[in-house]
Amino acid sequence: MQTSQNHKVTVQEMESNCWPPNLEQYCTLDSSSGVQNSSSTASFSSNGSPVSQPNNSCPMDLRRSPDNTCCSPVSDSCVTDNEHDLSHMIRQLETAMLGTDSNNIDVHAIMASGRSTEVSIESERWKYMMEMIAQGDLKELLCACAKAIENKDMHLTDCLMTQLRQMVSVSGEPKQRLGAYMLEGLVARLAASGSSIYKSLRCKEPASSELLSYMHILYEICPYFKFGYMSANGAIAEAMKDESRVHIIDFQIAQGSQWLTLIHALAARPGGPPSIRITGIDDSTSAYARGGGLEIVRQRLSKVAELCKIPFEFHAAAISATDVQLENLRIQPGEAIAVNFAMMLHHMPDESVGAQNHRDRLLRLAKSLSPKVVTLVEQEANTNTAPFVPRFLETMNHFLPIFESIDVSLPRDHKERINVEQHCLAREIVNIIACEGPERVERHELLGKWRSRFIMAGFKPFPLSSFVNSTIKTLLQSYCDKYTLEDKDGVLFLGWMNRAIVASCAWRC
Repeated sequence: MQTSQNHKVTVQEMESNCWPPNLEQYCTLDSSSGVQNSSSTASFSSNGSPVSQPNNSCPMDLRRSPDNTCCSPVSDSCVTDNEHDLSHMIRQLETAMLGTDSNNIDVHAIMASGRSTEVSIESERWKYMMEMIAQGDLKELLCACAKAIENKDMHLTDCLMTQLRQMVSVSGEPKQRLGAYMLEGLVARLAASGSSIYKSLRCKEPASSELLSYMHILYEICPYFKFGYMSANGAIAEAMKDESRVHIIDFQIAQGSQWLTLIHALAARPGGPPSIRITGIDDSTSAYARGGGLEIVRQRLSKVAELCKIPFEFHAAAISATDVQLENLRIQPGEAIAVNFAMMLHHMPDESVGAQNHRDRLLRLAKSLSPKVVTLVEQEANTNTAPFVPRFLETMNHFLPIFESIDVSLPRDHKERINVEQHCLAREIVNIIACEGPERVERHELLGKWRSRFIMAGFKPFPLSSFVNSTIKTLLQSYCDKYTLEDKDGVLFLGWMNRAIVASCAWRC
C-alpha cells in the first residue's frame, strides 16, 4: 500500500529540513502538510477553555482539571509512561499515515528493502515527535504547535494541542501559566476568533471596579509601571526646572496615577511651583476601568494640586489617540510643553498595517509643538512586524520573566493572581498570537526601532540624569533582587534576571 500523497517526504526534503530539527532556531519543527481527510476545528467550551476537536488517529486523551474556570487549558501531567506506551503511540501514528491496511504491512521489512524511504523518514519524524513529547518540554512543544499551524498541518496540530492541554495550568508554575494563555492564543488563531478573544477571553467581563483593582495589584507587585512613570517624571521635572507654566500632554491618561508624584515634586521645587495644565487623552479600556469619563481623573488630580497649593488646570480630550489633531490639544502661547508616550505608542498602527501610519504621525505632531521634552516608555519586545513563529517565540521569551516576577510577589494560591494575569496580561498575549492586520493592536518594537522613528521625526536624545537613575535604584530595593537596571547611553532598561522588559527614554527638539 502506498503512503498518502500528503505525507510523502523525499530524502532531499529531509536533508533541507534537517530533521530532527534544531529547536533553538525559533523551534522550527518542520512538518508535512496534514492528511487531506484530516480536519481540525477549534472552539470553546462552556467554561471558556480552548477545545480542539482531535482526529481519531491521535492516540492521546484529553483531560481537564475541574479547577479550570478561567478560559485556559489545564491538566495534570504530560508524558508517556513507558517505552511500551511510546511504541504503541508511534504504531498508531504509523497507522494514521499509512491507512487502515497498514497492519498487514511489515514496515520494517519495507524499510530494510529500501523501497520505502518516504515511509521510513515519516516514521522517524513521528518517533522523534513522540520522544519530544515524552521529554515534556513545554516550550518546544508550544513552538512546534505554532509551526504546525503555520504549515497548516492540522493533524499534527491536533495531536500537539491535545498533549499541551495536559501540560499547562493557570495555577501552575510560571511557564505553565503562560503556556495556558499561549495555547489559548493558538486555539483562537485556528478559530479565527482572535479579535473576540482579545476583548473578552470568552470569560465573564469583570466589573469596572474589579478590573481597576486587578490593574492596581499588578502596579503594586511589579515595578514595571512605577519604573516607567518615575523615569518619565524625572525627565519632565529636569526639563521644566526653570519654567513657570507647564503643559503636559498625556496621550494615554488612564487613571492619571503617573502625575500624582510629579505634582508633589514640582510643589517642592526651589523658587516655588509652576502652574500646571494637563491634557489627558482617553482610551476605552481605561474609561471602562475607571467606571466613568475623564471627569474622574480631573477631580483626582485637582484635589492633589489643591493640597500642594499648585495652580492647576485639566483639559479632557475624550478621543482616541489615532484621532488626535493639533486643535484638540489647545496649545497656549508661553507655556512649556512636555509630551508623554507611556505604554501607548505600540497600540498605534504603523506603515506595516495600512496607509494610515499613526505611529509616526503622532511623533510628527509632537515635534510640531516644539516641546521641551518628549518621554517614551515601552516594553522591550519585537512583536510588530516579526513573522508569526518568531513572534510567538518572542512573546514567550518576553512574558515568561513577567510571570516569574509575579510568582515571587504573589503566591500561587492567592485568589486574585489568576484574575490579575488573565485580565491584565492574557488579553495582550492572545492578541499578539491570534490576530493579524488591524485586529492585532499589540505591536511592540525594540528601543532601536523607536530611536529610528524619533530621529526621523526630528528629535534628539535627552539623556536621563543620574538622579533619575539613583531614584529608580532606590525603588528597586523594595523588590526582589532579580530585577536589574541598566543605563545604555541615557536610556534606562528595567529587566528580570538580565532580560530587558521595559525601556524608558526622553527626547528633545
